[in-house]
Amino acid sequence: MIERYLKQTSFTSEEDYNKNLEFIIPENFNFAYDVMDAWAEEEPERLALMWTNDHGEEYRLTFADLKEKSDRAAAYLQTLGIGRGDMVMLILKRRLEWWLVMLALHKLGAVVIPATHMLTKHDIVYRNQSASVKAIICVGEEYVLGEVQKALPESPTVECLVSVGPLVPEGFHDWHKEVAQAPVFQRPAFVNSNDDLLLMYFTSGTTGEPKMVAHDHLYALGHLTTGLFWHNLSPDSIHMTVADTGWGKAVWGKFYGQWFAGACVFVYDHEKFHADDLLRQIEKYHITSFCAPPTIYRFLVREDLSRYDLSSLHYCCTAGEALNAAVYEKFLQLTGIRLMEGFGQTETTMTLGTMPWMEPKPGSMGKPNAQYEIDLLRPDGTLCEDGEKGEIVVRVPEGKKPIGLFKEYYRNEELTREAWHDGYYFTGDMAWRDQDGYYWFEGRTDDVIKSSGYRIGPFEVESALMTHPAVVECAITGVPDEVRGMVVKATVVLGKGWCEHAGPELVKELQDHVKSVTAPYKYPRIVEFVDSLPKTISGKIRRVEIREQHNQNTK
Repeated sequence: MIERYLKQTSFTSEEDYNKNLEFIIPENFNFAYDVMDAWAEEEPERLALMWTNDHGEEYRLTFADLKEKSDRAAAYLQTLGIGRGDMVMLILKRRLEWWLVMLALHKLGAVVIPATHMLTKHDIVYRNQSASVKAIICVGEEYVLGEVQKALPESPTVECLVSVGPLVPEGFHDWHKEVAQAPVFQRPAFVNSNDDLLLMYFTSGTTGEPKMVAHDHLYALGHLTTGLFWHNLSPDSIHMTVADTGWGKAVWGKFYGQWFAGACVFVYDHEKFHADDLLRQIEKYHITSFCAPPTIYRFLVREDLSRYDLSSLHYCCTAGEALNAAVYEKFLQLTGIRLMEGFGQTETTMTLGTMPWMEPKPGSMGKPNAQYEIDLLRPDGTLCEDGEKGEIVVRVPEGKKPIGLFKEYYRNEELTREAWHDGYYFTGDMAWRDQDGYYWFEGRTDDVIKSSGYRIGPFEVESALMTHPAVVECAITGVPDEVRGMVVKATVVLGKGWCEHAGPELVKELQDHVKSVTAPYKYPRIVEFVDSLPKTISGKIRRVEIREQHNQNTK
């Protein structure tokens, strides 16, 4: 399979990889047809997907099964009027249907907008209006259905609602009932060009509402290196990535790269994370390869791993936030497995990573992935020396966008120009490079908070807090946390008549208020009441001073 897309398919060293990685780019590439259906034709009985949940249900699907089911799903979606270029939002958690719908929408040339199930009415309205969403396919759970329904009066572009159950309220199509009656699928005469949009993610920034990160069809091809080389997968691998399907990490670890390799994707659908449950899945299903954010590993190393048979597990990766060296060393001590760290963004595939032929340095993101040209820049645009902190940038020569780099911030030329100019894409992430060429994460150039793999913009939380009558002014910052890497802290100035209520009950009330206004994972785990916020002469809040004061107080 991969020989169709790479001129050289295996590498033995960093030098070999950097010198000889070269993609073969087909015309009108479509992952669903050119990779998944090709596997179904060549090795129809190869196991492609193992899915189980915390209720004991289990499905094992071969590549042939996935072709049959995605064809049927595509035919059904055609009957609903969904086709090329249509925007379709998926709120499907880790339900099995997500994988089938993703492939089906790819086969139609529609644009996928994965979304978390924690979105509120406000979040859904914003997405519907910003992207002109035509259809929403979601889990039939009371909270999700309720927020979708509340968003409809302000979502004029939404024409079609589909529930995959168990609840199917009035106004929603019944996925399971109707898909079974779908006609035979007829592939559209023209599905997509390489430049057409494949999927879009909404990602948080420092100011304003989330940005729409638009990817073309070659984004899928860009993840070939993610699965084959960073995850080190083969057709014999059973790979598990811990990620919700509403986030970009899902297609990093549960979709494109893994199936390029012909590996089996393992999915554990659960409501609440418990380290014991996850370890039992690795043991029961003989997982060979595993990827999770550092937060998960922090929980795993606290378990008595001698209680589990982890003998099948031989390769582990991590990404999403900086890895603590102590966690790396403890996991190595307990399992004998080195954690291979990687780095990328919603806007990219893996840009920096620790490849199989490299010796990992605990806490380092690794070295540049050869499909990208990476630099570190000073604020004046000059190149950093080794040991000097700078912004991670991707070189984008005129007319030669790297495979895997996003196409644009959809419908926002100004934001696109701010991040992508003078021959570079500016990631907004800071790092330094050691004398061996390894990169070490330092933080953001802005105030975006990365907590347990989530990316949280302070503006969104501040906006939610400001709708509470007690709050006159507030500032959101990220502060260090042993388990989550960082957590959200709210520094709050209370209004007249509320100061005497400052205490645990009001803290809880403000936290619950944020959970009700925006996605609950954004709520501030720490709330501090102050008389005033530090500001610049021009009136801007000095979040850096708030962070420094917090660090001094917690020493």
